[in-house]
Amino acid sequence: MDEKGFLTKFEESVLSACSIDNDLFEKYDVKRGLRNSDRTGVLVGLTNIGDVVGYEKKDGKVIPVPGKLLYRGIEISDITHGFQKEKRHGFDETVFLLLAGRLPSESELREFSAYLAGLRALPDSFTNNMILSLKGRDVLNILARSVLGLYTLDDDPDNISLSNMVRQSLNLIAKFPSIIAYSYQALRHAYHGKTLSIRHPRTDITTAENFLHLIKGDKAYTQLQADLVDLALVLHAEHGGGNNSTFTMRVTSSTETDIYSAVTAAIGSLKGPLHGGANLKVLEMMENIKENVKDWKDREEVENYLLRILKKEANDYSGKIYGVGHAVYTVSDPRALLLREKARDLAGESGRLDEFELYCLIEDITPDVFKKFKGEGNGKTVCVNVDFYSGFVYSCIGISKDLYTPLFAMARIAGWCAHRIEELTFSAKRIIRPAFKNVYGTRNYVPVCQR
Repeated sequence: MDEKGFLTKFEESVLSACSIDNDLFEKYDVKRGLRNSDRTGVLVGLTNIGDVVGYEKKDGKVIPVPGKLLYRGIEISDITHGFQKEKRHGFDETVFLLLAGRLPSESELREFSAYLAGLRALPDSFTNNMILSLKGRDVLNILARSVLGLYTLDDDPDNISLSNMVRQSLNLIAKFPSIIAYSYQALRHAYHGKTLSIRHPRTDITTAENFLHLIKGDKAYTQLQADLVDLALVLHAEHGGGNNSTFTMRVTSSTETDIYSAVTAAIGSLKGPLHGGANLKVLEMMENIKENVKDWKDREEVENYLLRILKKEANDYSGKIYGVGHAVYTVSDPRALLLREKARDLAGESGRLDEFELYCLIEDITPDVFKKFKGEGNGKTVCVNVDFYSGFVYSCIGISKDLYTPLFAMARIAGWCAHRIEELTFSAKRIIRPAFKNVYGTRNYVPVCQR
């Protein structure tokens, strides 16, 4: 048998070994995806950090409610409207809140921002050896290996005392924008033939402004663009302990491994298209809709095309309207609402208001389209999620698609670190270890000459 034939036969055996009768999941009451039968999440822990609200349970029934996202008990809308009203950026304040559990005073925020800014720079040898010399086609992959590389620069990498975890967390949060920006510059130079531009991080501007400076250069972005990047960072900084990457962070941290290993595991989770890459799918879908819908303002024409998508007759034939639906949110995703508020201004500045109105129309009619497709009473309540607008926002700013999910990581590192500290300080103090029921059965070992 040739190599191809051998591998084909081996793959058939692997597939057969993985096969499990679907009825067994119901028989053993398996919580597939750690979800209950009513689609709510299985309760596996307690947290003080974030809360995601999309439904209420009454008399055993799931009741959809307008979505809420709270950071340390404060609604995300109050946080964002607070710093926007004062015409300042809010990401550093959000990091302080998530880690310390309270809002900083004006002087504390000034000192905290200055401290983070002072940690932004990477050693030249690290940039050259870990990022520029080793090629990579994916920014998140380069980020993951760079985080592991930071272990070698840490004089006390395995120490899980509170003071050391705080030190490591702030260092990672501060350095993520630089690593991501340099990784992007290295990728575009190596694979797209672009000029390699490695700029020194600035310490006199905000996190969002510094990131745009690193990827675009000074005076290559507007104030509104920086405001939107800051808003996106705040909205993605935390989303409760149950989202896949944060849960990965907590599971890995529960072994008491070092922070660099735990963060790398979380990055690997986020890299999966079912978690961090949805906004790219939304952009691709919207391009398809724009090409096939003649009148973007014709409600009936747009609705008919969305039905075709659900029927697997259009776009990528998956039957999915990307950016719609969420594991927790039902009536609304507060992050999407807050991003939409500012996205209109950005669309106007970018000359893309007609396109923005198409997004809004799709958001408005999609819940009814789902009801028509599923039948009244047969489908769950759905809404657009933050991914529906985030890709459009990044596109208007001129941010490369290679950076969409890394931007997510740049924000979520704050929540990841907060959850790691909580897991190792005040949680159950035991390794997270759920159970799997083996349904393969037993058999006897057969000597090789008898097989």
